[in-house]
Amino acid sequence: MLMRLSHDLGLFFYDVVVARFDLWAAFGVLAQFVFGARFFVQWIASEKAERSVIPVGFWILSIIGGLMTLVYGLARRDIVIILPQLFSIFIYIRNMMLISKEKEKKKAGNQTASASEVEAPAQ
Repeated sequence: MLMRLSHDLGLFFYDVVVARFDLWAAFGVLAQFVFGARFFVQWIASEKAERSVIPVGFWILSIIGGLMTLVYGLARRDIVIILPQLFSIFIYIRNMMLISKEKEKKKAGNQTASASEVEAPAQ
């Protein structure tokens, strides 16, 4: 029984990794690596800050990896990949918009503070 199971598993992995492996499968694997790399970016940033942080690089890798995975799902016509990626990409882009908006507010606040310092009379 164990011999049969190991033989069947060997055939399964041969079919998945060798027989069915094509350019799209290679692209899909690359997409997953890009998507997964975002966790390393987040982990390194959190370790440096000694607190949990989510850097912009995390969201950039999320968008790129998500788009690549979406393309892969469309090429494979796999609804299980397509639908979640469509919704996820929207969330990643929205987070980037919120980060950009926050940076603009900080920049405007710094410019206002600098302008008020210049206008204040010297005593």
